[in-house]
Amino acid sequence: MRTPTTNEQHTRVLHAAYQAWMNAAGLRQARLRNKRFTYGDQWGDLVKDYNGCVMTEGEHLANQGCASITNNLIRQMVKTIVGRFRSQYIKQDDDKASALAQASRDNELDELDSRALEEFLISGCCIQRVDTCHEPGDTEHVRVDNVNVNRLFVGTMNDTRAWDCELIGQLHDLNIAQLLRRVAGGNQRKAAWVRRLYTDNAESRLADFTTRLGADTQLGTDFWHASDGKCRAIEVWTLESREVVVCHNRHEGTLTVEPCSAMHRLKSRPDITTRWDIATVWHCRWFSPMGDLLAEYDSPWPHGSHPFVIKLYPLTDGEVHAVVEDIIDTQKHVNRMISLLDQVMRTSAKGVLLFPETALPEGWTWEDARRCWSSANGLLPYNPRFSDAKPEQINANANNSSAYQMIELQMKLFEEISGVSGALQGKNPTVVSANVYQLQSENANIALSDVYDTFQAFRRQRDRKMLAISNTNL
Repeated sequence: MRTPTTNEQHTRVLHAAYQAWMNAAGLRQARLRNKRFTYGDQWGDLVKDYNGCVMTEGEHLANQGCASITNNLIRQMVKTIVGRFRSQYIKQDDDKASALAQASRDNELDELDSRALEEFLISGCCIQRVDTCHEPGDTEHVRVDNVNVNRLFVGTMNDTRAWDCELIGQLHDLNIAQLLRRVAGGNQRKAAWVRRLYTDNAESRLADFTTRLGADTQLGTDFWHASDGKCRAIEVWTLESREVVVCHNRHEGTLTVEPCSAMHRLKSRPDITTRWDIATVWHCRWFSPMGDLLAEYDSPWPHGSHPFVIKLYPLTDGEVHAVVEDIIDTQKHVNRMISLLDQVMRTSAKGVLLFPETALPEGWTWEDARRCWSSANGLLPYNPRFSDAKPEQINANANNSSAYQMIELQMKLFEEISGVSGALQGKNPTVVSANVYQLQSENANIALSDVYDTFQAFRRQRDRKMLAISNTNL
């Protein structure tokens, strides 16, 4: 079997990264819908009317003469869960080790974690990057950043701890100075080479490369192209196996791992016992969107892993389902019922005056009668010369008790499904004892304990990576 060349291996890695990003298209689409509902755009789902025309639910309702009203319960639920997290969990961070506490303050992790939890509720994903500083002027040793789901790609995983991850990476949009600091390594000649890659026939080279790679340039545009005139760089981390030599120095009492190429040199030393073995290492490659390898290196950190901390929820059979996803249908039903009530009240007869034509006084016009009827203390004469008919005002009862009951039922279902009850929101209790209200609050916390505990596991994993880097730089 022919051994692939280095360039072929790099191309395969980049192609695998592209496939991983494309495989997450459904996740990104579901996240976009969940985000729309969370922030108030709740009438944007596509439907068909009676003629088969595709339009949004809001447009379909407007065509029927109804107003689309939004009562955003999802946003309040998300704010309640994040607020509870801030009040209960962030205050516990003061008990952390001194080096970790200092790194937390430097990176403002209370704010980052709150936004990561909000993203976790919306998309079922929370992703952070734990790295060392790359920008001039940064003083802290550890840099923590939230990573947008749209910028991350990851290989197939089934372990909720992400221990079976073998490929992960991030799309970067950098200006040329930032890119050169990341990949040139202080080498002026390499910096000039990288600069030429992004200026000399970049678009034609990109089209040729994606064609050779077999990439879908229409569906995968966001993978290859940066926005706002910046440079797109693709960072790919892969778990690779290598042949190594385990060396035991009997005089010094040390055990080291050397590359297999050192076997001949080590065998000439009688004080060292060698053993062949297979080791795994996380290897990083930076690519341009034209397929050029900009930089590569092994994991430089003591933990020996990639810089990402990732938690996908619940990852049953590799699937991701966010908390917001469970309550969208209930939210839509609430909006429909409120819009229906609004339509009933707007179209019901309110203050309609029945004025017989034969009762209009001589010399009066209908405009005179309308003005007199609508004025305060108005006197409206009528002439019953042809009949006993007289003006009569009609007020229809627009109160639909069954619709109100349906709305109340949907609100209760929303609390049951989301787990965010009135007690968790701190609402004033009904006539119940203090013990009962405290029990309701505890039960509400139990309903959300899975979400909080999963997010806490994510934070502990992040803290371990932070502590490994912090101890190295002390």
